[in-house]
Amino acid sequence: MNLFTIVASETPVPLIMPPIGFALVAFGIFLLFGVVTWTYRDVANRHAHKAATQYHSDNEHGSAGPHH
Repeated sequence: MNLFTIVASETPVPLIMPPIGFALVAFGIFLLFGVVTWTYRDVANRHAHKAATQYHSDNEHGSAGPHH
């Protein structure tokens, strides 16, 4: 049996949904990821006072560099 006979003897299997359904599922997943990413916007700036306090407390002693 050669490759052509093997390929020719295969029967196509129907998809579980129309091709547009796969596109809509992919779009929905990307949309969900976009919403999750959007909810984490500006998180670093919400806690800027904590970061500044931590930075100054770490650099108060023993640092020869300029202080802010």
